[in-house]
Amino acid sequence: MIDGEPAGCVTVRPVEGRQWLEHFYLAPDRQGRGLGSAVLRSVLERTDAQGMTVGLNVLQGSAARRLYERHGFVVESQDSIDVFMMRPPGVRAGAAENSQVRNAAAGAAVPEGTP
Repeated sequence: MIDGEPAGCVTVRPVEGRQWLEHFYLAPDRQGRGLGSAVLRSVLERTDAQGMTVGLNVLQGSAARRLYERHGFVVESQDSIDVFMMRPPGVRAGAAENSQVRNAAAGAAVPEGTP
């Protein structure tokens, strides 16, 4: 909520040993101002403290993918509709180029039944 108005929402739920980030939406008039980054940092601080990997899926071609990559998410797999991404605990923002993160992503699998 910002000034009594809904600004967006986010859900994080456990799925097979990792936290799954979903329903991350911001009102269009709140986008592009750093709010999404601030919310994502807060979520990742909590999952890092728990030692949890975070997974998510984003639509092919979505601008949101750049936000996730800036925060250390790497592509795990993709299909014609979605890009599935993951971020191990403790990865610094902007670390998507880190070879250890890429190697971790290469060996991980998307949880079965993931939306």
